Amino acid sequence: MCGFCGFVGETKNRKNILKAMMNAIIHRGPDSDGEYIDDKIALGFRRLSIIDLKEGSQPIFNEDGSLVLVFNGEIYNYKSIRKILEEKGHIFKTHTDSEVLIHAYEEFKEKMLNYLRGMFAFVIWDSKNEILFGARDFFGIKPFYYYHDNKNFIFGSEIKAILKHDLVKKELNTNALENYLTFQYSVLEETFFKNIYKLPPAHFFIYKKGEMTIKRYWEPVFDTENKSLEEYVEEIDKTMKESIMTHKISDVEVGSFLSSGIDSSYVAACFNGDKTFTVGFDYDKYNEIDYAKKLSQKVGIKNYHKLISTKEYWDVLPKVQYFMDEPLADPAAVALYFVSELASQHVKVVLSGEGADELFGGYNIYREPLDLRILTILPKSIRKLLGKLASLIPFDIKGKNFFIRGSKTVEERFIGNAFMFTEKERKEILKNPTNTPSPFKLTKPFYDKVKLKDDITKMQYLDIHLWLCGDILLKADKMSMAHSLELRVPFLDKEVCNLATKIPTKYRVNKYNTKYALRMAAKKNIPENVANKKKLGFPVPIRIWLREEKYYNTVKEAFSSSVSKQYFNTEKLLALLEDHYKGKKDNSRKIWTIYMFIIWYNEYFKDEKNVG
Repeated sequence: MCGFCGFVGETKNRKNILKAMMNAIIHRGPDSDGEYIDDKIALGFRRLSIIDLKEGSQPIFNEDGSLVLVFNGEIYNYKSIRKILEEKGHIFKTHTDSEVLIHAYEEFKEKMLNYLRGMFAFVIWDSKNEILFGARDFFGIKPFYYYHDNKNFIFGSEIKAILKHDLVKKELNTNALENYLTFQYSVLEETFFKNIYKLPPAHFFIYKKGEMTIKRYWEPVFDTENKSLEEYVEEIDKTMKESIMTHKISDVEVGSFLSSGIDSSYVAACFNGDKTFTVGFDYDKYNEIDYAKKLSQKVGIKNYHKLISTKEYWDVLPKVQYFMDEPLADPAAVALYFVSELASQHVKVVLSGEGADELFGGYNIYREPLDLRILTILPKSIRKLLGKLASLIPFDIKGKNFFIRGSKTVEERFIGNAFMFTEKERKEILKNPTNTPSPFKLTKPFYDKVKLKDDITKMQYLDIHLWLCGDILLKADKMSMAHSLELRVPFLDKEVCNLATKIPTKYRVNKYNTKYALRMAAKKNIPENVANKKKLGFPVPIRIWLREEKYYNTVKEAFSSSVSKQYFNTEKLLALLEDHYKGKKDNSRKIWTIYMFIIWYNEYFKDEKNVG
């Protein structure tokens, strides 16, 4: 696991600029660094040593030095690919997975991506043909950002590296802000910084003579097969155990995160390691430590744990938003920061349970199509009428939202696991609303690809493409790498995905539970009560904190600040806060979304701080 950066184009002080970019991401690779500079390109690399500790430094070259690579991630099947390449005459100098990438490109060009199993972001410079080739992994586990104008192409594992280049003007992208208020994460390809973009997951690019071409090379396809539940349960358990063992490939010790949920419990029970890591909060309802200790004892693993105090949580928010690069309003990101910090004191690599919910149907919201069936079987005109009548009720009563949501198609009501502000609400609180597309225009291209599928599958497909990479994997990468820790996700494996997308919907989500088949497989390895446990996410008591005077006043000060006044109608923000504080409404997630933006903005724009 590492970090890289670089640029193509005519730039003065190339070496100094590259060094500044590399220093901005030193947390991604504190063990060593490397650079390559010629008259066309500059490449920088920071290394966290995991495989081939002695010889694995980058940049790395092919036999004649005409190709040079920098790479962030792990290729789990690199040994089998290496064997194929050696049979074709390629000569290797190291035992690294990164050298396999450069020879695979030499042999197969962009078709090399079809051979890979792993998580990755990389670039390869072809000095003979002056072509830069780069790619990002299938699910977006590893990040890739870039800046592009007519003469320059600047890129890196994190935005903060790109911002160190002299040619990049730091400007807020207000389109990103408006959509963030709805999604709670940065959903557009253009980031919160104007002219800085994300390479989408499962895409590669070719940059030549100032022109950039981006193409998709893989996508998940839900195409179910007709097998029994028992057959799927056996296949899941076999495939998951193989994936977990594959994800343990390393020359250093591997640990595992452990919460009270099925996903991390399944991984921790099967990974045959010695250490698990857990955090909780100083509120009983929000503390998973006792559970983690019991499961760890049951499977014979030592559990390391930390109780996060309320003060620690609030104090670290600016640092978390700095490392995140873009604002993220998911309260669980802070818990990931602390559990990564804890794990980094003992190991360099951890396994984690991200991706299980999206692939196997784990979120409670996925049961909504089943719950709404009593309405959705009615003629559309009747459903619309009932929804309209319900929306006219001026106060909240039980059942009101049921009729409103039931009057809409899944494409009209579901944009992902978070829906903070409606279009109308966000335009009311923004001082200068933009013409950015509505959330439903952003989700439509994904829904169009699965328009013949059932509603639950549509929801999963959307989450795989937006929520998973925009929220779940963003915080997993940024919070672990903030502590120079490599986080691996065995559920987000090509082989696991190929199986999960073949499972019929009724074995994913039904009246009994979410992740139904996966839970059945997990029961073979973990206690039944854990396997059947309802999905909670990572519980964080922000609703309670925001009704305590100290934190109410902290947020009130932020909502009254000059930054807030610059972008928001502050009287609207203060009304949201006041209603929550007095118990009139639970506005905690909306308040948190705005508060996280203000904290992030202060890190990147107000004081020009650098906490890295």
